[in-house]
Amino acid sequence: MTNQTKEKIAHEVIKTLISRFESFPDDTTTNRNAPFHEAFLNAFKDKLEEKVTDIPFIISLSSWMHGLNTTLGQQFFENVAHIVSNGTKKEWTNKKDGNLFITKKQKDTINNIITKLSTDEEKPNLERENNLIFQDDYSQKVKAINFSADIFYEDETSVTAIELKSVKPNSGEMRGEKQKILEGKAALYHKFKPKKVNFFIAFPFDPTSNKDIEYDKDRFLNSIINMKKSFCSDEVLLSAEFWDYISEEENTMQEILKIINSIATPDFMQNFQFIQDKQNIKNDKKQYREILAKWCLYNELRIFDNYNEISIKVKNDRKLLRIFNKSPFNNRGKYNLDRLTLI
Repeated sequence: MTNQTKEKIAHEVIKTLISRFESFPDDTTTNRNAPFHEAFLNAFKDKLEEKVTDIPFIISLSSWMHGLNTTLGQQFFENVAHIVSNGTKKEWTNKKDGNLFITKKQKDTINNIITKLSTDEEKPNLERENNLIFQDDYSQKVKAINFSADIFYEDETSVTAIELKSVKPNSGEMRGEKQKILEGKAALYHKFKPKKVNFFIAFPFDPTSNKDIEYDKDRFLNSIINMKKSFCSDEVLLSAEFWDYISEEENTMQEILKIINSIATPDFMQNFQFIQDKQNIKNDKKQYREILAKWCLYNELRIFDNYNEISIKVKNDRKLLRIFNKSPFNNRGKYNLDRLTLI
C-alpha cells in the first residue's frame, strides 16, 4: 500500500473519529429520556449491576454505537473502498445516471432464474447464470430495474460492480438483491461490451469470526437466512478477501486496521488538538513530527520538514500565506486539501 493511499485512509479515520467525539455521551445528566427502555432493563438489573452502574448512560451509549455503525456502514467502509480500488459509486436510475437497457429475452431469463432459485428447483451457480444472461439477441429492449454499485471501476478488459453490505441483510432482501445484480450484470454486459462483467455482493468483515481478519465464508453464508438460496460463494466477497480483491494487493485489511489502531488511541483528541495548533511546530517539534508520522500524514510531514522554506515562499503571497496559516483539518475533521498547494 502506497503512502498516498495510507494518508487518504488516515483522513477518513480522523474525520470519522471527530464526528463521533462530538456526540459521545460524556454528560449523563443530558441523556435522553427513555422510560420504556429503563423499565424493561430493570429485569436485567442483577446481570447489569456488576458491569453497568448507570442505566441511562448505557442506553445513550447504545444509541451512540448505533450511530457509529451507521457512519461506518454508510460512509467509512465505502470511502475507504473507493480509495484502495480507485473506484467510485455509480447509480443507474432514472434520477441519477439514467436507466440502462436489457433485452426482453434477458428479462424473462432472469425472472425464470429467480423463480427456480426461490422454489429450490435450481441452486445458485455463477457460471450457469452468466451463460444464460450474457447472450446477444434481437428481442425488444426494455429498461433494467434501478440498480447501483457502491464500488465501481473499469479497466481495459473488465468492469467490476460491488454491492457493499455492512450488516447482515434480512432474509427477505436476498431475492431482491439477486434480481438487481442479475439485471445489473445484463445491463452492464450491453453497455461495456466486449469487456468482462463482474458483479459481487460484499461484506467488509466476518461477524461470525473471533479474529479480525479471518473469515469462514460457508459459515457466514449459513448465518444469513436464505442467503444460499440466492447466492453462491463465488458471488460473495468477505472480509480480507474483499479488501484484497478490490486493492489487488495482499494484507489490505491488515493495513487498514493498522492505520485505524495507530490513530484511534485514548489520546486521540489531545493529539488532534496538538497538531491543529501551529504554535506547537515551534514549541515541540519532536512530538509534532511523531504524531504526523504515526498518523500517516505524509503531506503534512513534508510541510513540517520544509517549514522554513515554505515560510519564505508564501511570505509575499497573501493567498498562500492564508493557506499556510490554516490548521491541517477543519473543525469537522476534514483535511484542508488546499494545503497540498504548499508543497
